[in-house]
Amino acid sequence: MKNERVHSHDVTQAAYNVLLERGVTIDDIAEIVYEMQGPYNEKLKLDECVESVEKVLLKREMQHAILVAVELDRLAEEKKLSEPLQTLVETDEGLFGVDETIALGASLGYGSIAVTTFGHLDKNKIGIIEKLDTKRGGGVHTFLDDMVAAIAANASSRLAHRLRDIEENLPENERRIIEDE
Repeated sequence: MKNERVHSHDVTQAAYNVLLERGVTIDDIAEIVYEMQGPYNEKLKLDECVESVEKVLLKREMQHAILVAVELDRLAEEKKLSEPLQTLVETDEGLFGVDETIALGASLGYGSIAVTTFGHLDKNKIGIIEKLDTKRGGGVHTFLDDMVAAIAANASSRLAHRLRDIEENLPENERRIIEDE
């Protein structure tokens, strides 16, 4: 039997779908980005934050991390993980750092701003991250809260770098190349 590759459009759509199914919207994440970057850019608009989140979600590594994270949360909800992993994930054990490790790995492609912003968001639980972390509304979100933090951190970093490029008067075509890398 020959394994066929999954088309990238299908993976992108699946990542968007699992976020929505778990109650996370692009706007939820964009609001976090706005809160993170607003103090550094008084002209920042929420629609720029939405666009940045959407660009981050086009990265395969991010999509893959989201799909793995949500699948592990779902398996824990269905009590399909073996012990002691089941209890570690279901209770979001404080010393269980695999959830942060996956999310941090997904942040590394956006540089030190993304890494430090991820740490801040992981510690301070802003916006939808707090809702997911405190389990309001039920469900297991051990991995998802950290993935949302990673997405927001990456989108924030992307905007910070974009602002510098604008301040340096880089031509639009050069900024697009850099932003799409």
